[in-house]
Amino acid sequence: MKTDHPIYLFLSAGPEAFRILTGGLRLAGGYRFCSLTIKTLERRLDGILEPDGHEAPVYAIEFMGQPAPGAWYNLLTKIGLYGEQYPEREVTGILIYLRERDRPACPSWIGAPGATPFGVSLEQVLPDWLAREPDNPYVAALAPLAIKDDATLQAQAPALWRTVEGAPLPQAQRDLLAQVLEFWFFERFRGLTAKEIWAMLNLVTPIQETMAYQSIFAEGKTEGKTEGKTEGKAEGKADTLKRQLTRRFGTLPDWTLRRIEAAPVAQLDLWLDGIFDAGSAEDLIGREGGQ
Repeated sequence: MKTDHPIYLFLSAGPEAFRILTGGLRLAGGYRFCSLTIKTLERRLDGILEPDGHEAPVYAIEFMGQPAPGAWYNLLTKIGLYGEQYPEREVTGILIYLRERDRPACPSWIGAPGATPFGVSLEQVLPDWLAREPDNPYVAALAPLAIKDDATLQAQAPALWRTVEGAPLPQAQRDLLAQVLEFWFFERFRGLTAKEIWAMLNLVTPIQETMAYQSIFAEGKTEGKTEGKTEGKAEGKADTLKRQLTRRFGTLPDWTLRRIEAAPVAQLDLWLDGIFDAGSAEDLIGREGGQ
């Protein structure tokens, strides 16, 4: 499954997201954040932070959700293309990966003291953030990547949700962090339905009133639209996904069809976005009875 989108959402939530994701690096002054396609070879950077009205480094960020031996070279290529377009700018590259064992081995000089680009293993930095700043909503949004035991994560889910929803932040930033937290719960517990995950996250507020329902299940819903239209939208996307998966990988097992039919709109969108990167239907949807 593609994981670029939630990382983009997370970084767009402000400079605190950058501090958490990079293990403590702080932005000096104002920055503009966006995703950027390098025109020369049509290479897209997952995220780029450019100084807004002051002299400071540009940060080029790539997220590696799965092992990729050429990830350093990919990032170096993008930094070079960006620098070719903007030769007057100082560019610092950052490769973020889930597990330390996924860190690419070459080139060997990357990681030397003072070298750039540099890497950040979320497996190493997130547990420290949880220990030091458990009430930080930016930390809570990434907690499913740090808490390895499923039972522990399920027990802490309501508190994580409250940390994000009750944060003293603008509503737009809380919404972004809530979407990130939801995504990682869907990614972690692929065998559960949307309603089961919502129940895990929020045990008090009726599901129709939660941000999860509004942003995932009823995505695109405006005042006056009926629930039937939302369900129709999901059904149409589910049919498209099933058709594309069948065309690419052949006949799908029944459990895959059931999981697609039960998925909310946002999850279907993520699967549709990731279909051309998947090596099999299981890579995209998950395996029967689990993750």
